[in-house]
Amino acid sequence: MRSGDDDDMSLTDLRPGTRPADPAAPATPLGPRQLDPVGLAEVDRLLATRIAAHCDVLTAVSDELAPMTEALAAAATGGKRLRAAFCLWGARGASGAEAAPGAVEAAAALELFHLAALVHDDLMDHSDDRRGRPTVHRAFADRHLLARGLGDADDHGAAMAVLAGDLCLTWSDDLLAEAARRSEAGAAARAVWSQMRDQVLAGQYLDVLGQTRATTSLDDVRRVLLHKSAKYTVEHPLLLGGTLGGASADLLAGYSALALDVGEAFQLRDDVIGVFGEPEVTGKPVEDDVREGKRTLLVALAVEAASAAQRDVLDRHLGDPAVDRAGVDAVREVLRSTGALARVEERIAALASSALATVARLPVDERTRQALADLTEACVWRDA
Repeated sequence: MRSGDDDDMSLTDLRPGTRPADPAAPATPLGPRQLDPVGLAEVDRLLATRIAAHCDVLTAVSDELAPMTEALAAAATGGKRLRAAFCLWGARGASGAEAAPGAVEAAAALELFHLAALVHDDLMDHSDDRRGRPTVHRAFADRHLLARGLGDADDHGAAMAVLAGDLCLTWSDDLLAEAARRSEAGAAARAVWSQMRDQVLAGQYLDVLGQTRATTSLDDVRRVLLHKSAKYTVEHPLLLGGTLGGASADLLAGYSALALDVGEAFQLRDDVIGVFGEPEVTGKPVEDDVREGKRTLLVALAVEAASAAQRDVLDRHLGDPAVDRAGVDAVREVLRSTGALARVEERIAALASSALATVARLPVDERTRQALADLTEACVWRDA
């Protein structure tokens, strides 16, 4: 990890999504699927078989549900499987076993819960693309238009997306219940799961509420970041896996310390990618976050440091549903020139350094330690 004394490179010289120079580091950070996570292939298989079984139930009701089953099956493919990977390694670090009872089911439950969150989040954000494909609400709206159906196409797409997300939520709960039944720590795992659901939805509520206000405090931004993303992305998956694996109180505390650093860094990187990423890499239009006027730490720091002219640029383009690439470029320039981007990159680097130091102290086997370090790197220095 680079410190400020290592060389003359400024963080503002970095392309967002890249790490500071480190000759010992790999040129391209590994993704979770490349880290040989214990049981990740089993998670993929379990998701595919369970979704297929549920979809058979749906189409047995009526063939007209086929578009819903196709949308869900397609949406469940791909993705980083990041939460599943943290869950599985958390379980291995606690148990020392290749697969602690219930860990695969819990990891699959996390992925279905995440899919529900993505479907609903895309709807709330009015996003048209996800992973290079139409989002669920957009796909159903387009189908409505092609069929020349009655009523408003966007309203129809929104209703179908709510139903699709609700199905994934119920299926995720079924899988978590199965994980709990398979483990002696099932009740404790269920408590972790319940807290995760409540905190994610609380964070989402605060995020949506924040979009209605002209200004947002740094404390409010950090509260949303912590509960909507940081804890849900890393802490709860690690704690869920660790609990199923019989982790000690000390190990669970270490997992929490690691996870809060990595989770915050992950979300800060996501915020940077949301404005500075490229659609061919991210699979999402670059205008989305600016169009939604997302009150991220990146934006909050820029507002805090902006001149009157710079604030006018932000006021004009953030939250503008018709913003174009030129407007995004203008926002990008303000984020750079106010120093907001550099400050966020500095925060990410500090969090990554702290996380890796925590990994080094965890009472886990060397394979788990290396995997958690690699996952940390993958979260922090990704570009999509």
